[in-house]
Amino acid sequence: MKRSNVLPLVAFFCTGVVFGPVVVAERSDSIGTSDRLLLFVDDHDVLYRPGTRRELQSVNRSPLNPMIADTQPWEGTIAYCSVHRDASTGKYQLWYQAYSRARGARLCYATSDDGLHWDRPKLGLIEYDGSTDNNIVLEDPLYGASVVYDDDAVEKERRYKTAYFRGGMAVAFSPDGIHWTVHPKLAFAKYAGGKTGQPPYAEQAPPHYMPLTISDVIDVSFDPMRNCWMAYTKTWLDGPGGEMFWRRAVVRTDSKDFIHWSRPTLVSWPDELDDISSLKRGVAAEGDTAGGGSRGIHIHGGPTFYYGGIYFSLLQIIDSAHTGLMPTELAISRDGYQLSRPFRDTWFIPADGLDAFDSGAIWTNATPIVTKDEIRFYYGAYSGNWKRGLIKKPTGIGLATIPRDRFAGLRAIRNQGQVTLKPLNLENFASISVNACCTNGSVRIEVLDRNGFRIRGFTKEDARAIHGDSLRHVVEWKGKSLSDLPVGRYTLRLHLDGDATLYSLNLYASSGDG
Repeated sequence: MKRSNVLPLVAFFCTGVVFGPVVVAERSDSIGTSDRLLLFVDDHDVLYRPGTRRELQSVNRSPLNPMIADTQPWEGTIAYCSVHRDASTGKYQLWYQAYSRARGARLCYATSDDGLHWDRPKLGLIEYDGSTDNNIVLEDPLYGASVVYDDDAVEKERRYKTAYFRGGMAVAFSPDGIHWTVHPKLAFAKYAGGKTGQPPYAEQAPPHYMPLTISDVIDVSFDPMRNCWMAYTKTWLDGPGGEMFWRRAVVRTDSKDFIHWSRPTLVSWPDELDDISSLKRGVAAEGDTAGGGSRGIHIHGGPTFYYGGIYFSLLQIIDSAHTGLMPTELAISRDGYQLSRPFRDTWFIPADGLDAFDSGAIWTNATPIVTKDEIRFYYGAYSGNWKRGLIKKPTGIGLATIPRDRFAGLRAIRNQGQVTLKPLNLENFASISVNACCTNGSVRIEVLDRNGFRIRGFTKEDARAIHGDSLRHVVEWKGKSLSDLPVGRYTLRLHLDGDATLYSLNLYASSGDG
């Protein structure tokens, strides 16, 4: 991951906030560091918005799916994956877990020139059934490996990093993503897992056990706001009667050096609204059981990445009470620790249940790829599910995309709505663009003073109407520009007419669309 000013191996806890250029998650074309992106996936930048509703963007599955299918004898079932795109060459690297009950899990490697057509290089590193003619790069043993790229690594031998489960949280380093050196000590020797029952007394606890710590699902990415690595991992909650290992949830732990990690903090867990949402989808009663020791609704994992001022989490929701499927829910946070779930009634990446490779369980990750016009979400997938057998073929690696910066949009409810933003200082910005779909409507932007009064030359009537569907509609007024405004704070008001949907707004320090 491209980042700035990452400290070398110094501190244990991640507490300080870094000011200056903010670099977002794995992306190939960063906007200028003086520009500002406002995503309307929440109301953080919105003062009020009468006549609008927020709608989650539907993803598009690639027609090339599965991009990597389980065709090799060492692959078994394919799940967890991580992706990196080299910004200078455009080439892709992908790491994915191959698992079988008899042989355990191994980390495999693939490459691509376009992120759509993938090759498995024959690396000759690790033997499988008497041959090294395969693409296996690590077999520790491991489970749930998450790989990240550190462009600012002080030691080039640690440019690639991975964290995974091995009776605790283990980490390894690599100069190229292929040749790995495992760190000799576990980052976490204690984990949440074991037999059910009431929590033990401290002096009687098994040596490996700690409540609400990490478990066997680990997803790592970089947090530019705190200048540290962040891992979102599975944990286990105690149940209504205090019994351990009732349902899965998600914790976060931070590190400066990728070796020493902070005490995990609980960030997301299933609640009574999950049961309500399940009932809306026709899910059976809470007492229904499923395979894999599951009951009810679980949050199996929460891979999280930072983008556009927001922490996005691709929650893996086990719907084991009824369907057994594990689709993906989009959650968001402004601080990385308090996750909100505004879209829990609509799946972000559904599991379709139709016996395709991704019909049962979707294994998301924290490494989306941002291109000029789209955001790519690579995922591992099972056709099996938590009620009728999870380990089942076919499986593979898939791709789902959304148009760039269209996580969710504000739509006019009855052909008219407006979105009034919180006051902004516009003196450092030369131009504005909006990401909007208004093929059957229009968007106009007016400028109000900080008190909410209209300004001559910048009213709705002065604004040039925006029509059509574009990621970068240019905002203009008749005979006026932002440079004509005196220094001060202003309120932007976006008028939506007809069937118009507004997704994001860009403020640029220079003229043009960035």
